[in-house]
Amino acid sequence: MSRRFLPALCASLALLLASCSQQPDTAKPEGPYPALWEISDGNGAVEGWMFGTIHALPDDTKWRSPQLDTVLGEADMLVVEVANLEDGAELSRLFEQMAFDRPAGPIVDRIDPNLRSEFEALLVKAKVRRTYFDPMESWAAALALAQVAQSAKSENGADRALLAEFDKREVVELEGARGQLAIFDSLPEAEQRDLLNAVLEESRDYEGEIGTLAQAWLEGDTDRLSQLTRRGILADPELEEALLTRRNSDWAAQVENLLSAQDRPLIAVGAGHLLGDEGLPAKLEARGYAIRRIE
Repeated sequence: MSRRFLPALCASLALLLASCSQQPDTAKPEGPYPALWEISDGNGAVEGWMFGTIHALPDDTKWRSPQLDTVLGEADMLVVEVANLEDGAELSRLFEQMAFDRPAGPIVDRIDPNLRSEFEALLVKAKVRRTYFDPMESWAAALALAQVAQSAKSENGADRALLAEFDKREVVELEGARGQLAIFDSLPEAEQRDLLNAVLEESRDYEGEIGTLAQAWLEGDTDRLSQLTRRGILADPELEEALLTRRNSDWAAQVENLLSAQDRPLIAVGAGHLLGDEGLPAKLEARGYAIRRIE
């Protein structure tokens, strides 16, 4: 059985493992636009910007604004979760290395019996045997099944478009592929199974939810985004702590170091990381920065 199943983390948790592709024209002629924030120091001097990305979008989605294009011209560096999204072979190798190193047992024994029909539906969509996911650890099976469930394409993701814009400028990783996968790999088995079952539960309405999420992002509707990204997987307190809150705290420390330098960064991370009291803007405000939404 082949292990080369390329996973994606859904919504704001995405690490996308997909092949290279040409970016489409993403310019959006008129608003509303995705949310964009400005970071200033105590004296009002602009130190950088934050932009919430979405990691998969339907074909021909337009989202870039004139304001964002101005920021792209002014920023000295791009700060992302993972920089090498185009290196599908390396990302796949890392996934295989980490996803199969502990015996997992039959996948059906790890799934809530009430979600078996959702699992069967995804098997049909993926066109694989029922035992295909058995060797995968529960976290890896969850990410792979999330990839099967989504209809939007990772090659259309905003993070990829921004990386292409900065191909001649500095790009800084907050985690990197190995570090991001290690977060999932280190989850206790009980939490991994919660993740697996949450993915299956969300897959019931995944086609519609991806459209709703993308629309809220496109319109800069952060209240709606907060509602959508705090359901399902992130409704579990342990998963929210491991996958969102703890990471935001780690990132805030890294971003503060970057902001202390002369170069001005554009921090572009999953949109869910920029929302609410535990979001990156709130954590930077707590460190003395002034955060102003400019779009």
